[in-house]
Amino acid sequence: MAQNPRFERLAADAISNISEVSAAEAEAQQRAGALLVDVREADEFARGHAAGALHLSRGVLELKIEQAAADADAPIICYCGGGKRSALAAESLQRMGYSNVASLAGGFRAWREARLPTS
Repeated sequence: MAQNPRFERLAADAISNISEVSAAEAEAQQRAGALLVDVREADEFARGHAAGALHLSRGVLELKIEQAAADADAPIICYCGGGKRSALAAESLQRMGYSNVASLAGGFRAWREARLPTS
């Protein structure tokens, strides 16, 4: 049974409302110009992150995203540790009017398992 059932339900609902991409798809889209946004906390980001990712934690994402992506049609891929916080982040960006947002399924764990570049 889930340790945080309300969070799990919230995340599952968000996942049903957004697009998810695999680690390989995220990396290919990043190479093609998509903004890869790490929504984890600062200490998580400092321990390692996807190469070239922009750090905007969940606490400041909505406040600062327009500085990083003024174009609401710009491709944005959010990721976190396992894919749930980033689904919430992607859903929030969609509500803000961003039309080309996805979440990395499996989060940074999936990125590392795919042996993609990290910093």
